[in-house]
Amino acid sequence: MLAANAHATAGDSFEDRFPQPQFNDRFPTASESLVQRQVALAPPQPKVRTEPVRVASLNPTLTLPRQTEREELTTLVSMKSSAFPYFGTNPRSEAPFLNISKGDRKGHRSYGGRVYWQDETYNDSRVLVHVPESFDTRKPGVIVVFFHGNGATLERDVRDRQMVPQQISDSGVNAVLLAPQLAVNAADSSAGKFWQPGGFKRFMSEAADNLARLSGDPAAAKAFANMPIVIVGYSGGFLPTAWSLDVGGISDRVRGVILLDAVYGELDKFASWIENHRSGFFVSSYTHYTARHDRDLIQILRDKGIAISEDMDGPLRPGSVVFIETPEGVTHRDYVTHAWTKNPIEEVLVKMAAPSMRVAASASSSSSR
Repeated sequence: MLAANAHATAGDSFEDRFPQPQFNDRFPTASESLVQRQVALAPPQPKVRTEPVRVASLNPTLTLPRQTEREELTTLVSMKSSAFPYFGTNPRSEAPFLNISKGDRKGHRSYGGRVYWQDETYNDSRVLVHVPESFDTRKPGVIVVFFHGNGATLERDVRDRQMVPQQISDSGVNAVLLAPQLAVNAADSSAGKFWQPGGFKRFMSEAADNLARLSGDPAAAKAFANMPIVIVGYSGGFLPTAWSLDVGGISDRVRGVILLDAVYGELDKFASWIENHRSGFFVSSYTHYTARHDRDLIQILRDKGIAISEDMDGPLRPGSVVFIETPEGVTHRDYVTHAWTKNPIEEVLVKMAAPSMRVAASASSSSSR
Protein backbone atom coordinates (compact mmCIF):
# COMPACT_ATOMS: atom_id res chain seq x y z
CA MET A 1 0.00 0.00 0.00
CA LEU A 2 2.91 2.33 0.66
CA ALA A 3 4.25 2.29 -2.87
CA ALA A 4 2.11 3.80 -5.60
CA ASN A 5 3.39 1.42 -8.25
CA ALA A 6 2.22 -1.56 -6.20
CA HIS A 7 -1.40 -0.69 -7.02
CA ALA A 8 -1.21 -0.54 -10.80
CA THR A 9 -3.87 -2.61 -12.52
CA ALA A 10 -3.05 -5.69 -14.54
CA GLY A 11 -1.23 -4.84 -17.71
CA ASP A 12 -0.05 -1.48 -16.43
CA SER A 13 3.67 -1.83 -15.81
CA PHE A 14 5.91 0.84 -14.34
CA GLU A 15 7.39 1.31 -17.81
CA ASP A 16 3.88 1.88 -19.25
CA ARG A 17 3.13 4.61 -16.76
CA PHE A 18 6.62 6.12 -16.62
CA PRO A 19 8.51 5.63 -19.94
CA GLN A 20 12.26 5.64 -19.74
CA PRO A 21 13.88 9.07 -20.18
CA GLN A 22 15.69 9.87 -23.39
CA PHE A 23 18.66 11.54 -21.77
CA ASN A 24 20.67 11.44 -18.57
CA ASP A 25 20.03 13.89 -15.77
CA ARG A 26 22.59 15.90 -13.91
CA PHE A 27 23.46 14.98 -10.35
CA PRO A 28 25.71 16.57 -7.74
CA THR A 29 29.23 15.21 -7.71
CA ALA A 30 30.76 13.59 -4.66
CA SER A 31 32.92 16.68 -4.10
CA GLU A 32 29.98 19.07 -3.78
CA SER A 33 28.70 20.11 -0.35
CA LEU A 34 25.06 20.13 0.66
CA VAL A 35 24.76 23.90 0.38
CA GLN A 36 27.18 25.04 -2.30
CA ARG A 37 25.34 23.79 -5.36
CA GLN A 38 22.81 26.19 -6.83
CA VAL A 39 22.19 25.65 -10.50
CA ALA A 40 20.35 28.56 -12.10
CA LEU A 41 17.96 27.19 -14.68
CA ALA A 42 16.79 28.99 -17.78
CA PRO A 43 13.26 30.22 -16.98
CA PRO A 44 10.55 30.70 -19.57
CA GLN A 45 10.09 34.20 -20.94
CA PRO A 46 8.27 36.19 -18.25
CA LYS A 47 4.74 37.23 -19.08
CA VAL A 48 3.68 40.84 -18.84
CA ARG A 49 0.98 41.10 -16.20
CA THR A 50 -1.60 43.84 -16.23
CA GLU A 51 -3.82 42.47 -13.46
CA PRO A 52 -3.06 42.76 -9.73
CA VAL A 53 -1.21 39.86 -8.15
CA ARG A 54 -3.55 37.61 -6.18
CA VAL A 55 -2.58 37.40 -2.54
CA ALA A 56 -3.02 34.15 -0.73
CA SER A 57 -2.22 34.25 2.96
CA LEU A 58 -4.71 33.74 5.78
CA ASN A 59 -2.40 35.62 8.14
CA PRO A 60 -1.01 39.16 7.95
CA THR A 61 2.62 39.35 6.95
CA LEU A 62 5.35 41.65 8.13
CA THR A 63 5.88 45.11 6.71
CA LEU A 64 9.22 44.79 4.94
CA PRO A 65 11.43 47.18 2.97
CA ARG A 66 10.57 47.54 -0.69
CA GLN A 67 12.29 44.93 -2.84
CA THR A 68 14.60 45.79 -5.65
CA GLU A 69 13.46 44.73 -9.11
CA ARG A 70 14.46 41.22 -10.15
CA GLU A 71 13.65 38.58 -12.71
CA GLU A 72 11.78 35.32 -12.22
CA LEU A 73 13.97 32.74 -10.52
CA THR A 74 13.95 28.96 -10.92
CA THR A 75 16.91 27.18 -9.36
CA LEU A 76 18.12 24.05 -7.59
CA VAL A 77 19.34 24.37 -4.01
CA SER A 78 20.84 21.59 -1.89
CA MET A 79 19.19 21.40 1.55
CA LYS A 80 20.35 19.15 4.35
CA SER A 81 16.75 18.77 5.61
CA SER A 82 15.46 17.52 2.26
CA ALA A 83 14.17 13.94 1.91
CA PHE A 84 17.51 12.34 1.09
CA PRO A 85 20.13 11.18 1.95
CA TYR A 86 18.30 9.23 4.66
CA PHE A 87 19.95 6.76 7.03
CA GLY A 88 17.06 6.15 9.44
CA THR A 89 14.40 3.47 9.64
CA ASN A 90 11.23 2.70 7.76
CA PRO A 91 8.54 3.63 10.33
CA ARG A 92 6.22 0.86 9.19
CA SER A 93 8.70 -1.91 9.89
CA GLU A 94 11.19 -0.17 12.19
CA ALA A 95 13.86 -1.83 10.05
CA PRO A 96 16.73 0.20 8.57
CA PHE A 97 15.68 1.93 5.35
CA LEU A 98 18.98 0.94 3.70
CA ASN A 99 18.29 -2.76 4.11
CA ILE A 100 20.72 -4.32 1.66
CA SER A 101 24.46 -4.07 1.06
CA LYS A 102 27.04 -5.19 -1.47
CA GLY A 103 30.55 -4.61 -0.25
CA ASP A 104 30.69 -0.99 0.90
CA ARG A 105 27.62 -0.11 -1.13
CA LYS A 106 24.24 0.19 0.60
CA GLY A 107 20.80 0.12 -0.94
CA HIS A 108 17.09 -0.29 -0.37
CA ARG A 109 14.95 -3.19 -1.53
CA SER A 110 11.58 -1.67 -2.41
CA TYR A 111 8.16 -3.18 -1.79
CA GLY A 112 8.18 -4.31 -5.39
CA GLY A 113 11.38 -6.27 -4.74
CA ARG A 114 13.68 -4.07 -6.79
CA VAL A 115 16.98 -2.92 -5.30
CA TYR A 116 17.90 0.78 -5.53
CA TRP A 117 21.36 1.91 -4.46
CA GLN A 118 21.81 4.80 -2.08
CA ASP A 119 24.49 6.54 -4.14
CA GLU A 120 22.28 6.56 -7.27
CA THR A 121 18.73 6.88 -5.98
CA TYR A 122 18.76 8.32 -2.46
CA ASN A 123 21.64 10.79 -2.51
CA ASP A 124 20.14 13.91 -4.12
CA SER A 125 19.45 16.63 -1.55
CA ARG A 126 18.40 19.25 -4.08
CA VAL A 127 15.15 21.20 -3.98
CA LEU A 128 13.62 22.97 -6.96
CA VAL A 129 12.85 26.54 -5.86
CA HIS A 130 10.73 28.90 -7.91
CA VAL A 131 10.16 32.58 -7.08
CA PRO A 132 7.95 34.33 -9.66
CA GLU A 133 8.97 37.76 -10.87
CA SER A 134 5.80 39.23 -9.37
CA PHE A 135 6.27 37.69 -5.91
CA ASP A 136 6.24 40.32 -3.16
CA THR A 137 7.24 39.51 0.44
CA ARG A 138 5.34 42.60 1.62
CA LYS A 139 2.02 41.03 0.63
CA PRO A 140 0.19 37.99 2.02
CA GLY A 141 1.62 34.93 0.32
CA VAL A 142 1.72 31.16 0.31
CA ILE A 143 4.41 28.49 -0.08
CA VAL A 144 3.50 25.60 -2.37
CA VAL A 145 5.34 22.35 -1.60
CA PHE A 146 5.21 19.80 -4.44
CA PHE A 147 5.96 16.13 -3.79
CA HIS A 148 6.55 14.45 -7.15
CA GLY A 149 5.63 10.91 -8.12
CA ASN A 150 7.61 7.83 -9.05
CA GLY A 151 10.13 7.79 -11.87
CA ALA A 152 10.82 11.52 -11.69
CA THR A 153 13.61 14.07 -11.60
CA LEU A 154 13.24 17.75 -10.80
CA GLU A 155 14.45 19.17 -14.09
CA ARG A 156 13.12 16.68 -16.64
CA ASP A 157 9.74 16.08 -15.01
CA VAL A 158 8.73 18.66 -12.38
CA ARG A 159 10.11 21.68 -14.23
CA ASP A 160 9.94 20.80 -17.93
CA ARG A 161 7.26 18.13 -18.43
CA GLN A 162 4.78 18.91 -15.62
CA MET A 163 5.48 22.65 -15.76
CA VAL A 164 4.90 23.10 -12.03
CA PRO A 165 6.89 26.38 -11.75
CA GLN A 166 5.03 27.79 -14.74
CA GLN A 167 1.68 26.83 -13.20
CA ILE A 168 2.65 28.73 -10.05
CA SER A 169 3.55 31.84 -12.05
CA ASP A 170 0.54 31.64 -14.36
CA SER A 171 -1.87 31.43 -11.42
CA GLY A 172 -1.09 35.03 -10.54
CA VAL A 173 -1.11 34.06 -6.86
CA ASN A 174 1.55 35.56 -4.59
CA ALA A 175 3.22 32.16 -4.16
CA VAL A 176 6.61 30.47 -4.25
CA LEU A 177 7.43 26.82 -4.94
CA LEU A 178 9.51 24.19 -3.15
CA ALA A 179 9.85 20.74 -4.75
CA PRO A 180 12.27 18.36 -3.00
CA GLN A 181 13.85 15.52 -4.96
CA LEU A 182 12.55 12.20 -3.68
CA ALA A 183 13.81 8.84 -4.98
CA VAL A 184 15.57 9.66 -8.26
CA ASN A 185 13.88 8.19 -11.33
CA ALA A 186 12.70 5.15 -9.34
CA ALA A 187 9.52 3.17 -8.70
CA ASP A 188 9.65 4.09 -5.03
CA SER A 189 7.53 6.40 -2.89
CA SER A 190 9.77 6.49 0.20
CA ALA A 191 9.47 9.68 2.25
CA GLY A 192 13.02 9.76 3.68
CA LYS A 193 13.45 12.51 6.29
CA PHE A 194 9.75 13.40 5.96
CA TRP A 195 9.04 10.16 7.83
CA GLN A 196 10.69 11.65 10.91
CA PRO A 197 8.77 13.58 13.58
CA GLY A 198 9.39 17.26 12.91
CA GLY A 199 11.02 16.52 9.55
CA PHE A 200 8.70 18.75 7.55
CA LYS A 201 9.11 21.55 10.10
CA ARG A 202 12.91 21.40 9.78
CA PHE A 203 12.59 21.43 6.00
CA MET A 204 10.38 24.53 6.02
CA SER A 205 12.65 26.31 8.50
CA GLU A 206 15.71 25.80 6.31
CA ALA A 207 13.67 26.73 3.25
CA ALA A 208 12.66 30.07 4.82
CA ASP A 209 16.28 31.20 4.96
CA ASN A 210 16.94 30.06 1.39
CA LEU A 211 13.78 31.73 0.06
CA ALA A 212 14.63 35.00 1.77
CA ARG A 213 18.11 35.02 0.27
CA LEU A 214 16.94 34.02 -3.20
CA SER A 215 14.11 36.56 -3.23
CA GLY A 216 16.66 39.30 -2.65
CA ASP A 217 15.48 40.25 0.83
CA PRO A 218 17.34 38.38 3.62
CA ALA A 219 15.16 40.15 6.20
CA ALA A 220 12.12 38.31 4.80
CA ALA A 221 13.10 35.00 6.47
CA LYS A 222 10.63 35.61 9.31
CA ALA A 223 7.80 36.24 6.84
CA PHE A 224 8.58 33.00 4.98
CA ALA A 225 8.82 31.12 8.30
CA ASN A 226 5.20 32.05 9.08
CA MET A 227 3.67 31.86 5.62
CA PRO A 228 0.77 29.44 5.03
CA ILE A 229 1.60 26.24 3.14
CA VAL A 230 -0.24 24.34 0.43
CA ILE A 231 1.00 20.78 -0.18
CA VAL A 232 0.54 19.17 -3.59
CA GLY A 233 1.14 15.42 -3.81
CA TYR A 234 1.16 13.66 -7.16
CA SER A 235 1.02 9.85 -7.44
CA GLY A 236 3.73 8.38 -5.17
CA GLY A 237 4.05 11.81 -3.55
CA PHE A 238 1.11 10.75 -1.36
CA LEU A 239 3.51 9.19 1.13
CA PRO A 240 5.63 12.25 2.07
CA THR A 241 2.40 14.29 1.98
CA ALA A 242 0.65 12.02 4.48
CA TRP A 243 3.59 11.81 6.86
CA SER A 244 4.24 15.55 6.69
CA LEU A 245 0.63 16.15 7.73
CA ASP A 246 0.78 13.52 10.48
CA VAL A 247 4.18 13.97 12.15
CA GLY A 248 5.71 16.96 10.33
CA GLY A 249 5.30 19.30 13.28
CA ILE A 250 3.57 22.21 11.51
CA SER A 251 0.26 20.81 10.26
CA ASP A 252 -1.52 23.98 11.46
CA ARG A 253 0.42 26.02 8.89
CA VAL A 254 -0.85 23.79 6.10
CA ARG A 255 -3.93 25.56 4.72
CA GLY A 256 -4.54 23.28 1.77
CA VAL A 257 -3.80 19.80 0.41
CA ILE A 258 -4.07 18.90 -3.28
CA LEU A 259 -3.74 15.23 -4.25
CA LEU A 260 -3.39 14.42 -7.94
CA ASP A 261 -4.23 10.74 -8.54
CA ALA A 262 -2.42 10.09 -5.28
CA VAL A 263 -4.62 8.33 -2.71
CA TYR A 264 -2.81 4.99 -2.66
CA GLY A 265 -3.02 4.60 1.11
CA GLU A 266 -2.54 6.37 4.46
CA LEU A 267 -6.28 7.13 4.57
CA ASP A 268 -6.21 7.57 8.34
CA LYS A 269 -3.63 10.35 8.11
CA PHE A 270 -5.55 12.27 5.46
CA ALA A 271 -8.87 11.83 7.27
CA SER A 272 -7.36 13.00 10.57
CA TRP A 273 -5.90 16.16 9.03
CA ILE A 274 -9.20 17.01 7.31
CA GLU A 275 -11.21 16.44 10.50
CA ASN A 276 -8.87 18.52 12.67
CA HIS A 277 -8.12 21.39 10.28
CA ARG A 278 -11.48 22.71 9.17
CA SER A 279 -10.02 26.09 8.17
CA GLY A 280 -8.04 24.41 5.41
CA PHE A 281 -9.17 22.84 2.15
CA PHE A 282 -8.64 19.37 0.68
CA VAL A 283 -8.86 18.48 -3.02
CA SER A 284 -8.32 14.97 -4.40
CA SER A 285 -8.78 14.17 -8.09
CA TYR A 286 -8.39 10.63 -9.34
CA THR A 287 -8.40 8.12 -12.19
CA HIS A 288 -9.21 4.41 -12.00
CA TYR A 289 -5.77 3.80 -10.44
CA THR A 290 -6.81 5.37 -7.14
CA ALA A 291 -10.63 5.37 -7.39
CA ARG A 292 -11.10 2.60 -4.78
CA HIS A 293 -9.05 4.38 -2.14
CA ASP A 294 -10.64 7.77 -2.85
CA ARG A 295 -14.09 6.24 -2.42
CA ASP A 296 -13.01 4.64 0.84
CA LEU A 297 -11.75 8.00 2.08
CA ILE A 298 -15.03 9.67 1.04
CA GLN A 299 -16.95 7.13 3.13
CA ILE A 300 -14.67 7.64 6.16
CA LEU A 301 -15.27 11.39 6.00
CA ARG A 302 -19.03 11.06 5.53
CA ASP A 303 -19.13 8.79 8.55
CA LYS A 304 -17.52 11.67 10.47
CA GLY A 305 -20.22 14.05 9.26
CA ILE A 306 -17.92 15.97 6.91
CA ALA A 307 -19.59 17.36 3.80
CA ILE A 308 -18.12 16.30 0.45
CA SER A 309 -18.30 17.99 -2.93
CA GLU A 310 -17.64 15.99 -6.08
CA ASP A 311 -16.86 18.78 -8.53
CA MET A 312 -14.82 21.98 -8.71
CA ASP A 313 -17.64 24.11 -10.08
CA GLY A 314 -18.38 25.87 -6.82
CA PRO A 315 -16.19 28.24 -4.82
CA LEU A 316 -13.27 26.88 -2.80
CA ARG A 317 -13.85 27.91 0.80
CA PRO A 318 -12.14 27.20 4.12
CA GLY A 319 -13.20 23.69 5.04
CA SER A 320 -13.93 22.65 1.45
CA VAL A 321 -13.42 18.92 0.82
CA VAL A 322 -13.56 18.09 -2.88
CA PHE A 323 -13.18 14.77 -4.71
CA ILE A 324 -13.12 14.81 -8.51
CA GLU A 325 -13.29 11.67 -10.63
CA THR A 326 -11.69 12.26 -14.00
CA PRO A 327 -13.00 10.44 -17.09
CA GLU A 328 -11.43 7.67 -19.10
CA GLY A 329 -8.80 8.97 -21.46
CA VAL A 330 -7.12 11.11 -18.80
CA THR A 331 -3.72 9.50 -18.32
CA HIS A 332 -1.85 9.14 -15.06
CA ARG A 333 1.46 10.21 -16.60
CA ASP A 334 0.06 13.54 -17.82
CA TYR A 335 -2.08 14.18 -14.74
CA VAL A 336 -0.14 17.18 -13.42
CA THR A 337 -0.94 19.11 -16.61
CA HIS A 338 -4.20 17.40 -17.70
CA ALA A 339 -6.59 16.23 -14.97
CA TRP A 340 -10.19 17.48 -14.66
CA THR A 341 -8.83 20.64 -16.26
CA LYS A 342 -5.64 21.77 -17.92
CA ASN A 343 -2.96 22.74 -15.37
CA PRO A 344 -4.88 21.70 -12.21
CA ILE A 345 -2.40 23.25 -9.74
CA GLU A 346 -2.89 26.62 -11.36
CA GLU A 347 -6.68 26.13 -11.26
CA VAL A 348 -6.79 25.35 -7.53
CA LEU A 349 -4.51 28.26 -6.65
CA VAL A 350 -6.74 30.65 -8.57
CA LYS A 351 -9.82 29.37 -6.71
CA MET A 352 -7.91 29.54 -3.42
CA ALA A 353 -7.11 33.21 -3.99
CA ALA A 354 -10.69 34.15 -4.86
CA PRO A 355 -12.62 36.30 -2.36
CA SER A 356 -14.74 33.30 -1.31
CA MET A 357 -11.65 31.70 0.21
CA ARG A 358 -11.11 34.87 2.29
CA VAL A 359 -7.38 34.79 1.82
CA ALA A 360 -7.06 38.00 -0.15
CA ALA A 361 -6.12 41.32 1.34
CA SER A 362 -9.22 42.76 -0.32
CA ALA A 363 -11.84 41.54 -2.74
CA SER A 364 -10.85 44.08 -5.35
CA SER A 365 -7.23 42.90 -5.48
CA SER A 366 -7.98 39.17 -5.64
CA SER A 367 -10.94 38.67 -7.97
CA SER A 368 -10.68 35.40 -9.87
CA ARG A 369 -10.11 35.56 -13.56
